[in-house]
Amino acid sequence: MNIHRITAPEIRARKGKTPIVCLTCYHAHTAQLLDKHVDVMLVGDTLGMVIHGMETTLGVTLDMMIMHGKAVMRGSKHAMVVIDMPFGSYEESPEIAFRNASRVMQETGCCAVKLEGGTRMAETTRYLTLRGVPVIGHVGMTPQMVQVLGGFKTQGREQSEWDDICKDAKAVTEAGAFAVVLEAMAEPLAAKITRDIEIPTIGIGASTDCDGQILVTEDMLGLNPAPPRFVREYAHLGPEIESAVETFAADVRKRRFPSKENVYNMKKLA
Repeated sequence: MNIHRITAPEIRARKGKTPIVCLTCYHAHTAQLLDKHVDVMLVGDTLGMVIHGMETTLGVTLDMMIMHGKAVMRGSKHAMVVIDMPFGSYEESPEIAFRNASRVMQETGCCAVKLEGGTRMAETTRYLTLRGVPVIGHVGMTPQMVQVLGGFKTQGREQSEWDDICKDAKAVTEAGAFAVVLEAMAEPLAAKITRDIEIPTIGIGASTDCDGQILVTEDMLGLNPAPPRFVREYAHLGPEIESAVETFAADVRKRRFPSKENVYNMKKLA
């Protein structure tokens, strides 16, 4: 059965309408679980921290993004799959950005890519969209700039910062992005940007007035022992997993092996 996958024009058309549901995703089994419930799955470069134990996203490579992107595409059929362009893969020039973004789309079959940066990435965003690569923008707190920003800090706390951030959001809109992520942004500023631009805003630690919301799935499920302050944990799987592993380990040490089928097969072989 052919199942329709959500497209960039459909997401853009949701501006001011039914909120857009987004979660990060890095592997096929999780994609299968999320697919019926979300509009967008982001294969975020946060996989460097969540899956690979890095301190920041800066060590994530294009090959890593493609590998995880393929897995998510295999596990999903309906949600729009967007892949982050990792640090160093798109900043040098629009031409290099297109070469790498087209490789991501060709090798994974994903629906779009996401670029961090506003005004400084407007030319690149326009170059990609004119050549068939749908783009989601990302402004506010941009993790790939963490060394320049001096840490993961909320943006727009001071009204003197608002003008530049508003210009960033406007620039990616005019460059052809079909949506923009607003991350770690003061609530009044995120609400203003949502009112002022023509494309959907997807908030993470921003305003409830945004056109959609995204969370890191592992944060939302309670798998991160130190989640960001803005995250609501909808489950607490970390302690549950640890408890299950502890019980399993105790059973094995007492030779209470959990699989009766395995024991049966061993007796037959004997």
